Amino acid sequence: MPFKGHHPRAPDNSRRRPKMSPPAPSHLTGAVATAEPFRFYVGYDSREDIAYRVCRRSLLRRSSVPLEVIPIVQQELREAGLYWRERGPTESTEFSFTRFLTPHLAGYRGWALFVDCDFLFVTDVAERARMADPRYAVLCVHHDYTPKEATKMDGAVQTAYHRKNWSSMLLFNCGHPKNRVALTPEAVSAQSGAQLHRFAWLDDADVGEVPFSWNFLVGHNRVDPADVAGTTPRAIHYTSGGPWLERYKDCEFADHWVQERDAYESEEKEDEVEGTGVPSSSAVAVDA
Repeated sequence: MPFKGHHPRAPDNSRRRPKMSPPAPSHLTGAVATAEPFRFYVGYDSREDIAYRVCRRSLLRRSSVPLEVIPIVQQELREAGLYWRERGPTESTEFSFTRFLTPHLAGYRGWALFVDCDFLFVTDVAERARMADPRYAVLCVHHDYTPKEATKMDGAVQTAYHRKNWSSMLLFNCGHPKNRVALTPEAVSAQSGAQLHRFAWLDDADVGEVPFSWNFLVGHNRVDPADVAGTTPRAIHYTSGGPWLERYKDCEFADHWVQERDAYESEEKEDEVEGTGVPSSSAVAVDA
């Protein structure tokens, strides 16, 4: 029987959920063609709680379709018996490997998008969901990225490898046969980082490509004056570290994140006065 409990450590305690839009009209294509909320799984790291909360708000505030934003909390998965591998020295976040459980958590059904918590969405995410294409097992930005720093965030080791940052935003075709076979709790707890982050369970033809503006790497990607519309970020990824860390408080696009954080905190204060709240979501309430 699927685990349906909600662990109290789940971080999704935001009290005000932005007003959701009506069901997507029938002419939409891709993953938002039905009235069912589109599922966003966000990697949660206890050291970056505020980054998760701001990312969540940016998703909900800018979506024209119903969304369900679900944190992937490693401790919850461990207690549910869905993840048991020991943490290795190259794992810079608590969701380094748990991201690959997204299809399982979604019940190997439909489409779901995983994203790191250090993202800020600045445009309607329905456009991203519409990119779902059943020809592929997963769609992502095909970055050509080699980090320049030896450490990132709060001193975590910065590793370089083939397909670096491809897995930081993944649109999963959850029911794809290869995902059903390869992305089980047993496999995710046993496979190497190279096997998972390089998509070794897939052929190259199974990995679809989306524009880099949906995973715009701060300090690496640039807006092209000759193609502003095509290269302006739609989702900003503070991959080395964001303004919530002292070391990166003045990084590129810091002002965008700070504005979103201030708006979030203002809403939190209002809700404390009003005494309102919304239920938290849990990744281990496995969809079925």
